[in-house]
Amino acid sequence: MVLLAENRAAWAALCHLISAAHAHPDSPPLLAWADLERHATGLTALLGPASEPIQALGAGHPDQAVALLAPWREIFGPRLRLEAAYYDPRGTGPGSLPLAARTLNLAADQGIEAVLAGAVRYAEPDQAPVADVLDSARRLTRIDPRHTDRGERWLKPPSAMAAVAEHIARAAGQDASHLLAATGRCAEQLRLDPEGDLGIGQVHFPEPQLVGASPATAARMLATRCRAAMAARGYDHDPAMLRRLEEELAVIEHFGYPAYFLTVAQIVDDTRRLGIRVAARGSAAGSLVVHLLGIATANPVQHGLLMERFLSPRRTTLPDIDIDVESARRLEVYRAIFDRFGPERVATVAMPETYRIRNAIRDTATALGLDPAETGRLAKAFPHIRAKDARTALAELPELRTVAARYARHTRLWDLVEALDGLPRSIAMHPCGVLLSDHTLMDRTPVVPSSGEHLAMAQFDKDDVEDLGLLKLDVLGVRMQSAMAHAVAEIHRTTGRLVDLDDPRQVMPEDSAALELIRSTRTLGCFQIESPGQRDLIGRFQPTTLHDLVVDISLFRPGPVAADMVRPFITARHGLRRPHYPHPDLVPVLKETYGVVVWHEQVIRIIAQLTGCDRAMADEARRALADAAHQAQVREWFTTQARTRGYRQAVIQQTWRVLEAFGAYGFCKAHAVAFAVPTYQSAWLKAHHPAAFYAGILTHDPGMYPKRLLLADARRHGITILPLDINRSCADYRIEPLDPHHPDHGYGLRLALADLYGIHASEIARITAGQPFTSLTDLWQRARPSRPTVERLAQLGALDPLTPGLTRRDTLQHIARLDHRPRVHAAQLTVPGTDTGPRTVSSLPDLTDREKLHAELRLLRMDACRHLMTEYRPLLDELRALPASRLTDQADGATVLVAGVKAAIQTPPIRSGRRVIFTTLDDSTGVIDCAFFPDSQHDHARTVFDAWLLLVRGTVSRRGGRAVSVVGLACWDLTALSRARRDGGSEAVRRILEAPTSARPIIPAGSQAPRRLWHASPGSPG
Repeated sequence: MVLLAENRAAWAALCHLISAAHAHPDSPPLLAWADLERHATGLTALLGPASEPIQALGAGHPDQAVALLAPWREIFGPRLRLEAAYYDPRGTGPGSLPLAARTLNLAADQGIEAVLAGAVRYAEPDQAPVADVLDSARRLTRIDPRHTDRGERWLKPPSAMAAVAEHIARAAGQDASHLLAATGRCAEQLRLDPEGDLGIGQVHFPEPQLVGASPATAARMLATRCRAAMAARGYDHDPAMLRRLEEELAVIEHFGYPAYFLTVAQIVDDTRRLGIRVAARGSAAGSLVVHLLGIATANPVQHGLLMERFLSPRRTTLPDIDIDVESARRLEVYRAIFDRFGPERVATVAMPETYRIRNAIRDTATALGLDPAETGRLAKAFPHIRAKDARTALAELPELRTVAARYARHTRLWDLVEALDGLPRSIAMHPCGVLLSDHTLMDRTPVVPSSGEHLAMAQFDKDDVEDLGLLKLDVLGVRMQSAMAHAVAEIHRTTGRLVDLDDPRQVMPEDSAALELIRSTRTLGCFQIESPGQRDLIGRFQPTTLHDLVVDISLFRPGPVAADMVRPFITARHGLRRPHYPHPDLVPVLKETYGVVVWHEQVIRIIAQLTGCDRAMADEARRALADAAHQAQVREWFTTQARTRGYRQAVIQQTWRVLEAFGAYGFCKAHAVAFAVPTYQSAWLKAHHPAAFYAGILTHDPGMYPKRLLLADARRHGITILPLDINRSCADYRIEPLDPHHPDHGYGLRLALADLYGIHASEIARITAGQPFTSLTDLWQRARPSRPTVERLAQLGALDPLTPGLTRRDTLQHIARLDHRPRVHAAQLTVPGTDTGPRTVSSLPDLTDREKLHAELRLLRMDACRHLMTEYRPLLDELRALPASRLTDQADGATVLVAGVKAAIQTPPIRSGRRVIFTTLDDSTGVIDCAFFPDSQHDHARTVFDAWLLLVRGTVSRRGGRAVSVVGLACWDLTALSRARRDGGSEAVRRILEAPTSARPIIPAGSQAPRRLWHASPGSPG
């Protein structure tokens, strides 16, 4: 069945019907007759080959078909149509010519108009095999040759559809012109006006009454709140601030946006009342009104931010206020929004998940009948790239040589994989988009419950909702916000101190300890500044203020890096070159960045200064710079206006070159300010409360590195790692005073139960609710954990407090005996403390240190008791490998051997366009950042990607300040070298290291345009 709307009311009815059909998320879409009767007004129904009446007709039961048409005719009357569709030359089933002819005759007999339908599934005829793969993926089966698509369900041109109509009409003994005319009339009747019927171009804010105002008083209420905040913050005696406020309020009222700003402020207030951290991000941070409403923390005037970058009298697009909240509590914020404004005004946004290389390989290989295990290995061999780049990756990536040799000839496989690129695979709830509207929202968008959360989700994606004029608020869950909230909670739990990270009296903006930690580059775990590239930039930059962090975050973007803006900035900052300004009038604009244009706000000011236009017009010109089609027009206007104001041609040309280049790499300073605040806050926590900081980031995992590296970093910062303990460990990481009587002796970090492999949330809940336990039997009976969970806890030593005098092997033996006895019911439980459990003397040898370490790696995925690299220290000492702690002592260009556990690997885009593999190693004394350029990748890329423990030979690269890294020339699998040493001694290792290689570049620099085959590990937020 197809339902089509003919006007605005019918569009609303269609939205309600789709919502009703999807009301039950755990069952297929199903529309009740009662809903259809309630919302049928203005809708036209098309019954096609898959409908019950036409199926009955195809089965040879015309009388039954007529009977089944009766309820449809009763509801839709003259707006009922029958579809005549011919796309399958086989048999007499759906899409066949005989059934299409019978449908046409049935329509004539019953006085129902028939229309021609193409049953379109794809745009071009050669895409039929792709449709077969998608069908196979939906059914989770291989392609059945008997039921493949025949290639006729493509979007045919009018001439081809006229030919189809001729075939159907001839088979039915009718005139094709009647069928085509009826189809044209139907289409014309159902033509919708995008503005009048769909509401495109209109905006519907929640009613002002929901935030304590009315349409007549919203602007006054907004102004009153802002002026009160001005007085409370001490801004009311600053003429520039007062003037800025009045200008912003005038623009907001001009567009009719006061209710929108009050709505977002209400959401932020509600979020804070729930005790959830919240902060603004994006260009909205440039608005003083947003700051005064408490949405943004930073004062935009102090940071030189511009309202025009966010909203100006010349901007026609909706303002976009984005807020960050704790990721662990994001859904609480969503539910608070639904509760505040009502389900008729709120919906989340849909997000289509499209095919990339790995899913495309899995679904295509399954459809073609490949072995599932082989399919999984093949998919995982590829980096996270676009599906359309499959063959390019096979040809160019050294680590895929083996895969290419085996699978490159599977032409059909790769044809289909690449054809799937970018096609929708599934639909999910957008990670941050929330729609807000008045009470008519459900008249303008259908909704479906999201999977899992069962929140109303609009069936439009983020681009669609903006086109439809639906107001979207981005509520982004940020794991670092959760990590910092957890750290603050741990500080309060253990010390009673309430730390407010947003209070400048507590977290001083220029705190020396926090800034020194940042300059040291020991920033693992810190928001935005933990990646190898950022640590390198910070090491060269050496920030001394919060403003320096704003600049650092802005420079570390693909655009500034590609445009070579970093080098001139660093050299000028450290006095190695004089800043260059195109004209003295631009010194005030560019002085803070040493003559380098970094931000959109600077471009706006430059254009306004040289042309004399207002900042609103300057922002429009800035936006046009990013569009090559408009650059010539902007240049002519800019040149004419600047010449009129008396600037020399040389100054105009030089300035224009800067502006023209900026269109490709600019960054919004308001974004950077919004990012710099949590960046600084996380560094402050690490400097002043390191144990709580690590508890937060290990619990909420906000960054790009595995937990084992963060645990190693905690050790390097002097934090004692406390093992899993059945009576002390909780679901999350917690801190404990090392000496309960002397808290000033420091805090240790207790491992979390949630990190135990295979443990269920319900088991964790029972264990934490039952603590403390007095014996193994007590744990077994009251917490009722599964045997695998208890055995894993025993292997990790978490049960040692319950089994004094016993080895871990003894404990495992007792667990086996407990498992053979029935558990008692709750009413039969012994009083805690009366059953002390096994007291036998140890009879089995304990696990060795090596076995304990490997148990941790297997069950916790981290080395908690000691660092993994201690296992390889004798070998590394023999090889004279350099520890990370001594790397900063080496001269630039020195050849070194370094080794460590691979913590991250990335191939991000770089300025030269070459593919460079960056990897971070951890050797217990610190981290080592290595870079492998194309000339070393042919022989070593596969080892870099596949091995977990690496030995690297390379040269030291010092780039100024504290920035130091290693340029990899060769690498080896450290575990293989260790086996060689065990089996053949040091000589065997020496032979491996001295074996010749035939290194050669895979993609010579400049020989071809670089392809974006970037293979990245999970990246830092932002």
